[in-house]
Amino acid sequence: MRAGGPCVATVGGFDALHPGHQAVIARLRRMAAAHGLPPVVVLFEPLPSEFFAAPPPPRLYRLRERAALLAGLGVERLVCLRFSRAIANMKAAAFIERFLVRGLAVRGLVVGHDFRFGKNREGDFATLREAGARHGFEAEQVAAVCGDGARISSTRIRETLLAGDIAAANRLLGRRYGVAGRIVAGRGLGAQLGFPTANIACGPRPPPLAGVFAVEVEGGGGVRRGVANAGFRPTLEDAGLRRWQLEAHLLDFSGDLYGRRLEVRPLFRIRDEKKFSSVEELKENIAGDIVAARRWFDNGGARRRAAARA
Repeated sequence: MRAGGPCVATVGGFDALHPGHQAVIARLRRMAAAHGLPPVVVLFEPLPSEFFAAPPPPRLYRLRERAALLAGLGVERLVCLRFSRAIANMKAAAFIERFLVRGLAVRGLVVGHDFRFGKNREGDFATLREAGARHGFEAEQVAAVCGDGARISSTRIRETLLAGDIAAANRLLGRRYGVAGRIVAGRGLGAQLGFPTANIACGPRPPPLAGVFAVEVEGGGGVRRGVANAGFRPTLEDAGLRRWQLEAHLLDFSGDLYGRRLEVRPLFRIRDEKKFSSVEELKENIAGDIVAARRWFDNGGARRRAAARA
């Protein structure tokens, strides 16, 4: 890998870009400015947690969304390393020599409080600091950031989203969580039931959402209210054929959005996904979900959201 001239870098998954990650990026930019060098973020794809886990954990953001968030935080260059068995088995010293010294020519390195690397996670901040003394780069470590009484982490945010506490997850993230993707053609089952939906392609690793939500949908020329189902559609799909899907029904909307890119932001979980005894029972519950979403919006859900952002 050769990614240009000298730089100041950080390495990590940055899968949530939560306030802890943002603190690392802010320190990266300050160090880069002091050196007069570009700030560079080195990402892994897939994430190491995905590579080692079976099944892998839900993904908060895809690479495209992470790149956009990092650009918004002032990162000038992004280097994506394909995480492989070879990298997983690489000794910490070899990783530093190959990627940081020869590949990036780092003059400064910033990492989070829990950063570990190398075979069996043998490398830590002390390893980086000692290597910096030998190779001529400075290394700094950023402390953890806490929120709602505990350390903010990607795992905690995933668990909070899966539990349906959207407000708490948004507080931990420091922004409203959203899932972005392009609308693709489905089987038309929603329209057959009388509730047409936009089917959002979210990639092979589903986000940490499960259930029926009141949502805000942005894209296609505006921001609209809606109801979304995130899950496996157990009433309509055979157990062996089920795959995670995100379907959004836009309230008071008619039109063609196929091919457009939307962001679906869950605001409030109405209920868990469940298997109903018949299609008619499913239709009745979808109608009830829409009533519940309208009631939530009409009873001040939107105003509470605006106050929280202010």
